[in-house]
Amino acid sequence: MSEEIVAAPQKWGLATEKYFYFFMGLRKGEIRKQVSMMQSRYPDDSPAQLARRFVSSQAPLSLLSGALFHAPMFVPTVGPVIKLLGIGVGSSLLVRLNMTLVLQIALLFGHDIDDRARLKELAAIIAATGLAAYTSQLPQLASMRPTEKGVIGGAAVMTASQLIGEAAIRFYRGAEASEEVLARA
Repeated sequence: MSEEIVAAPQKWGLATEKYFYFFMGLRKGEIRKQVSMMQSRYPDDSPAQLARRFVSSQAPLSLLSGALFHAPMFVPTVGPVIKLLGIGVGSSLLVRLNMTLVLQIALLFGHDIDDRARLKELAAIIAATGLAAYTSQLPQLASMRPTEKGVIGGAAVMTASQLIGEAAIRFYRGAEASEEVLARA
């Protein structure tokens, strides 16, 4: 990979790469182990079926992360003050969960998770996760209780994670199919 970074155009700088792969704590070795474990546990499943197993296993975590945005509001006096803590913790969990999910799916379909092409995909994950997390902060929901907002936020984030997973399956399956067509030509 180091030769690839040196030879590749510097569209994405080293700082961006370090952000995604170091600061965000994405452990590529652990992702590879999880994919290998899933493949050995379900040897007859297709890559899409295995990917959907990852997507469904992430649903409860996404729901919980989305609900964390509103957890500080349950502390009566300081809740509003520490709401940013809930947003920060929930957002970082969600981004990491969704980035891991996309890299797992990429690996299932035979894509190199060290390839710099993943950086654009991970940037899209941050944007999609941010939009999903914002839904429970909409001004139209201002009159709702924190528990209601927590449920809405959790459901929105869980749905977004599932949509991200399905989009990744279609994207990587399509890339796999087009590579097969090119190889036959």
